[in-house]
Amino acid sequence: MKKYQGKGVYGAIAIGNISLFQKPETTVKRVHIEETDSEKARFEQAKAASLTQLQEIYDKALKEVGEANAAIFEIHQMMLDDDDYIESIYSIIESQSVNAEYAVAVTADNFGEMFSAMEDAYMQARAADVRDISNRIINNLMGAVSTEADASEKAIICACDLAPSETISLDKDKVLAFVTAHGSSNSHTAILARNMNIPAVIGAGDDFLSDIHEGCKAIVDGFTGEIWVDPDEKTCEAYLEKRRADEEKKRLLQELKGKENITLDGRKINIFANIESVSDIEKVLANDAGGIGLFRSEFLYLENSDFPTEDQQFTAYKKVLESMAGKKVIIRTLDIGADKQCDYFNLKKEENPALGYRAIRICLTRPEIFKTQLRALYRASVYGSLGIMFPMITSVSEVEQILAICDTVKAELRAEGIEYSEKIELGIMIETPAAAVISDMLAPLVDFFSVGTNDLTQYTIACDRQNPDIEPFVNTHHEAVLRLIEISAKNAHQHGAWIGICGELGADIELTERFLRMGIDELSVSPSFVLKVRNTVRNLDLSQ
Repeated sequence: MKKYQGKGVYGAIAIGNISLFQKPETTVKRVHIEETDSEKARFEQAKAASLTQLQEIYDKALKEVGEANAAIFEIHQMMLDDDDYIESIYSIIESQSVNAEYAVAVTADNFGEMFSAMEDAYMQARAADVRDISNRIINNLMGAVSTEADASEKAIICACDLAPSETISLDKDKVLAFVTAHGSSNSHTAILARNMNIPAVIGAGDDFLSDIHEGCKAIVDGFTGEIWVDPDEKTCEAYLEKRRADEEKKRLLQELKGKENITLDGRKINIFANIESVSDIEKVLANDAGGIGLFRSEFLYLENSDFPTEDQQFTAYKKVLESMAGKKVIIRTLDIGADKQCDYFNLKKEENPALGYRAIRICLTRPEIFKTQLRALYRASVYGSLGIMFPMITSVSEVEQILAICDTVKAELRAEGIEYSEKIELGIMIETPAAAVISDMLAPLVDFFSVGTNDLTQYTIACDRQNPDIEPFVNTHHEAVLRLIEISAKNAHQHGAWIGICGELGADIELTERFLRMGIDELSVSPSFVLKVRNTVRNLDLSQ
């Protein structure tokens, strides 16, 4: 028996046999070609096959992990049709009279190095994407395929690393768990594993991969990141019991559907859900959330090749509000910039985009974009209970400008005879230390605060949450962050506003009691965490 340590990215237990995921062996050689036109035709055939495969992968991902997580495969399809990418391949084939495989491999290296050298984290991530799509084309040119798990039984899939397309292409019904030697907990593969509800551990190390063999027995603990290879009987029994307890806990959580979010001493709290697209509504309803505490509207922009029109946005917001049948829906205005880039915004390269031109700063300096979104939101407001919140606030003057623009939009709609609700709640996100510190000045201007703990943490402790190298230094329970939240809660209530948490910490049940004692009124979490948080709330006694 041997133990290995990685990082768990989805909490569950898997016990079974290992199956090694072998990537296809594709040694690309430079071959002199006389007929370059026929070689370009070979490339076009492989590209067409790749596009078809990616569409199938997208369709599968859409069903299994939702629209937002499937979007990566749409990006891959767009990259395959990128003019610069294709032009590079054609140029190498023609100028050097070489085979298509070689031209694609050189282009992948050149583009990959170019993206990797960029300082922007979003653009750096494109290096992996361009290599992924290029490998797909090369595999199609060479007729290579991946060796996957034995189709006859479920297995623990082990690999050096898994590309997103490889992860989603696996038959979910035949995968007990994922274990990779490398990778980041913020990678697309880790995110997909979480959304597929499959136990997963990343970063197990090269020793793990070299020590294991096909068919050996293993235990994967997605909670702790531990992997036991060839476990003894005592260890197996202990983990079988742990798995039974976990499954029983999940069964009990299902029994909480329809129950109130009320503590033992009678305090009620709202538990809402965070969503990224209209297609996530099904998950919200299935998990019995009391409303939507964060609808990330920027995905309407990320999924478009140009600015979404007022009518496009109105249709999406209306559908969400109608689907929630009168339950509160809080829509965040666009948060483009930093790690979320749209080419058609034509944003300049920045040395530190997380602290740069993003979110409300774009809206206030490009009011035509902002007003279009606000008009769509106000028009949709008559179809449900709408709250609008504004991200990346740092000053009173920003909020005053926002409120003035909202008044202008309402006046224009009235002049045009277009209906809107007078009961819209307006709120701001507390995700900068500046907003928390002056929350006593901000609270009188708005109806609510919503704490974005992801950004608040990175700005407070000066740790870039996109950088895996400093992950050991990121303390999500840092006392400074918690004190800033408490200050914000106190100031909100003193001025008649309510306060919620929509960041990752909202689902951290180790902090639920502390948040409630601070006076937090609402927790908004991923749909799958709603019942887990409800169970925690219902077992708290705040009178003690």
